[in-house]
Amino acid sequence: MNSKKLELAVGAFMVAGAITLILLAFKVSGLSYQAENSTYNITARFENIAGLGERAKVSMSGVTIGRVTNIRLDTKDYVAVVTMAIDKSVPLSTDTSASILTAGLLGEKYIGLTVGAEEETLKDGDKIEDTQSAIVLEELIGKFLFSKSAAQ
Repeated sequence: MNSKKLELAVGAFMVAGAITLILLAFKVSGLSYQAENSTYNITARFENIAGLGERAKVSMSGVTIGRVTNIRLDTKDYVAVVTMAIDKSVPLSTDTSASILTAGLLGEKYIGLTVGAEEETLKDGDKIEDTQSAIVLEELIGKFLFSKSAAQ
């Protein structure tokens, strides 16, 4: 009888461990299991996205409010068009600005939104006009090195 209880306890522990690993995999990968109708899509155009990928987080004041769902190249203007799914509970004004930021010195890229002062809000399919592209560390280092050598 003791052996059966021990086997049941070990089995329950293994099932709980497997469920925990699956949930952790969802969290780490950026996948979510929220309903499609709980978000609205907006787009923004950037000159350089420098490593931003699909499923990257979209945050405001450090709080994740959405995810990047699609990135494509506009072959007419040669800029990146980024589509974001934003939580419907977060209304964004029409003068919201979007910047591509880096978590840490060499961390992952994400989009940071800064809300403006307008009262009118963005709707599904609207565009953010005010954007700031990613700062590429290699370009900054190159500018610094070439400015030093030109000054000498």
